Amino acid sequence: MHTEKSSWLKHWDFIVADLICLNITFLCAYWLRNGFRNMYALSGYRMLVFVAIILQLFISFSSNNYSGILRRGYLKEFKVVLVQNIELIAFMFGYMFVLQIGEQFSRIMLLAFFFMNTLAIYLAHIILKKIYKNKNTTGEGQIKMLVVSSEKYAGETIEKLLNGTDKSFDIIGISLIDGDGRTKELEGIPVVANGTEVYEYACRSIVDSVLLCEDMNRQEEIEKMTNKFLQMGITVNVKMNMFAGGLPNVSFGHINDINILTTSIKTISSFEMFCKRAVDICAGLAGCIVTGILFIFLAPAIKISDPKGPVFFGQERAGKNGRKFKIYKFRSMYSDAEERKKELMEKNKMDGLMFKVDADPRIIGSGPDGTRKGFGHFLRASSLDEFPNFWSIFKGDMSLVGTRPPTMDEYEKYELHHKSRLAMKPGLTGLWQVSGRSDFTDFEEIVKLDNEYIKNWSITLDIKIIVKTIVTVITGKGSQ
Repeated sequence: MHTEKSSWLKHWDFIVADLICLNITFLCAYWLRNGFRNMYALSGYRMLVFVAIILQLFISFSSNNYSGILRRGYLKEFKVVLVQNIELIAFMFGYMFVLQIGEQFSRIMLLAFFFMNTLAIYLAHIILKKIYKNKNTTGEGQIKMLVVSSEKYAGETIEKLLNGTDKSFDIIGISLIDGDGRTKELEGIPVVANGTEVYEYACRSIVDSVLLCEDMNRQEEIEKMTNKFLQMGITVNVKMNMFAGGLPNVSFGHINDINILTTSIKTISSFEMFCKRAVDICAGLAGCIVTGILFIFLAPAIKISDPKGPVFFGQERAGKNGRKFKIYKFRSMYSDAEERKKELMEKNKMDGLMFKVDADPRIIGSGPDGTRKGFGHFLRASSLDEFPNFWSIFKGDMSLVGTRPPTMDEYEKYELHHKSRLAMKPGLTGLWQVSGRSDFTDFEEIVKLDNEYIKNWSITLDIKIIVKTIVTVITGKGSQ
């Protein structure tokens, strides 16, 4: 899955930081002039803050202030922030002049706001850039890129990638299409696969994006390789200025000095990604609060039902493109559930890489044959056990809506086309969960539904799934 970059929205975090600084410094400037009074009780000041926010957004969207922000030095950053705040205060004075309301506001307060806001935004930008620099140094948050190239182009390509200013990617390795195994590394980057070995490597490793470098005359071979990676849900960047026929979601761009063509199973805009993440943060925060309340009541019940185990069940899962993360639930199974899973494999009703049995004796209170509807069954049927997942949603490991995160032993058995279901973040709910999840016995059908979700993703589709999930939980239809 590929996210289209917008000149300003890809730095939405800086925009949000600017708005937070604006509100805080305006309030501080008011307090400095008038003492600790409730500024928002005054309609004039409320409206002025609202207008300042609108003006700030207008300046952000109409200017080029956020372009190249990560590469700017300290002095240039201060100049940009200073000009931005001069424009803001000028517009604010213009607003007050047009409406003839200038006498309502203290000039000293507005001057203090200007200086305080300039300093606050500048410091916020410096801190955010420091955070991003540390993330890039450790590889956290970077796009994991695999370079697939013939030996003819590999050295030059790697050199350009490493020496360019774009550090949003982490080159995890090189695959030489015509390699013989003798070359072990190029420019300090390891050669991780040769020939067709690259597909197995990409399936088992965390790969967000592939940069494909091959002779333009070998279009048939390039198309074959591209489609193989697309089958796994991996974004493909082709180093060439042609070859767009027959590929989905094609766009042209560049990485440092390399002109590329990008194709993926789904392209979404930065604004859509921002909206999805904003919903996740709000839902995650609310869900964590509810989880805390539920803990008061469920923790004693779980410990009474099975004193040996913990309240929370934690398990390592495969997230977006195979990233490992830990999923948490209120424990609904006995503490030895994982050990007993092997004994029940012959009763597995799923065809493929998932596990499900009708009468599971590992569930708390289910009895020796698993047919009793005890406390554990209540947690699962009501979906109360899922609430700790909101912490993973808030952190960004999961999304409110997505695909089911596989266990690591399931993921290790994936075939190439299975990995495409990990092209988006896993979700608390998803398309197959609201399509009668208890009725599915074929893993390939689940993969098909997950791919359908990814290829047709939209904000509207997420809303529909959330509504259907609420109905499913209330009615109990399709729950497990």
